Amino acid sequence: MLLLPGAEPFTHDGSPTGVLFCHGFTGTPQSLRAWAGHLAERGMTVSLPLLPGHGTRWQDLQRTGWQDWYATVDRELNELHHRCERVFVCGLSMGGALALRLAARRGAAVSGLALVNPAITFPRVQGYALPVLRHLLPTARGLISDIAKEGVRESGYERVPLHAAHSMRALFALVRAELPQVTQPLLVMHSRVDHVVPPSDSAAVLAGVSSVDTTERVLESSFHVATLDHDAERIFQETDAFITRLATRKTARDGT
Repeated sequence: MLLLPGAEPFTHDGSPTGVLFCHGFTGTPQSLRAWAGHLAERGMTVSLPLLPGHGTRWQDLQRTGWQDWYATVDRELNELHHRCERVFVCGLSMGGALALRLAARRGAAVSGLALVNPAITFPRVQGYALPVLRHLLPTARGLISDIAKEGVRESGYERVPLHAAHSMRALFALVRAELPQVTQPLLVMHSRVDHVVPPSDSAAVLAGVSSVDTTERVLESSFHVATLDHDAERIFQETDAFITRLATRKTARDGT
């Protein structure tokens, strides 16, 4: 199957510090490639997988659900632990929900989370209609390329398959219920203006987790896909500093 531009998975073998990246719903690794590349250049071991049903055509996504997407990132977390002493998880949008579920369910296997505009709610009106609507209409208008920066495009589907959207809504409900089980250090970076995910989702994440070490950063100049927008470099640097601080602290504590 022919992949969309930039949809190829990305991996890099580096230090004992591993970083797993989770892209968003209907998106591809292209939206996180520069973020992952920055940490790879800093010497970290990086994995940026393509989620099932993504990166080809929307009909393929229609046949998948959250269990498939979560199984992929869970498997990648295991693979990173074969090569790394510690693993951090980064996520954008729905990828943030997948990262939170990994943290809640895998505990100490996740050393920390760095999230950009994490999504954990579904629009109320559309959500009520979705169980019926998905049997009447196969797709709705797409969500990609909410970017303030001129001339930048996100690679992904122009249509949202509604069966898959219904599954994503179920994922969000699970993640909201599991937030108290998240205890890892947490960095949340969210745009002040986001036309896809409301900033209240980030507030709900910060309020719902049990993490003691939490950091919030507001991105003033970017829309939803902030990793491709004006604040991209700030996201990369904040993530690098966050991971380096925690990895250094753990190394010092272990005496290695």
